[in-house]
Amino acid sequence: MNEKQREALLSTLKVRFDRNTSRHEGIEWNQVHARLESAPEKLRALQEMETTGGEPDVVFHDMDTGEFIFVDCSAESPAGRRSLCYDREALESRKEHKPANCATDLAADMGIEILTEEQYRALQKLGCFDAKTSSWVKTPIAIRALGGALFCDRRYDCVFLYHNGAQSYYAARGFRGALRV
Repeated sequence: MNEKQREALLSTLKVRFDRNTSRHEGIEWNQVHARLESAPEKLRALQEMETTGGEPDVVFHDMDTGEFIFVDCSAESPAGRRSLCYDREALESRKEHKPANCATDLAADMGIEILTEEQYRALQKLGCFDAKTSSWVKTPIAIRALGGALFCDRRYDCVFLYHNGAQSYYAARGFRGALRV
């Protein structure tokens, strides 16, 4: 990432931060900016989140570690991260009509984590997300071992948790990520 790209990304993040103060009450941009400056490798992951349509913003502050947690805050599941089955095992199990990738591999390549159900529900308290799409969430090992995977969305002003075969994929299902800085 060159200096011009870095400055453009930081500017985009600051504008979003300033426009959505209810997502991060009590957090000042200069605190976040200082953390970003001390961890420039995190900017690549934030750029990936931005490029794939995630609109990352600070939504959590881990008081134990001092880390700020950026989460995809796009209204719908990020457009550049849809039509993915859950993980590599699911992708390889498909005999035909394989998607281009899987959520867990893409998240790892981007340097981010797929949201847990708990993080997803906390995000939904900050706004209305996934009213037309859905997002894979981190699936417990026991469920995954049986071939399933979990996803969430918001319908009828409620947040729902569902299950599907991990190998399934849909044009309206993607994943939301988190990045600790």
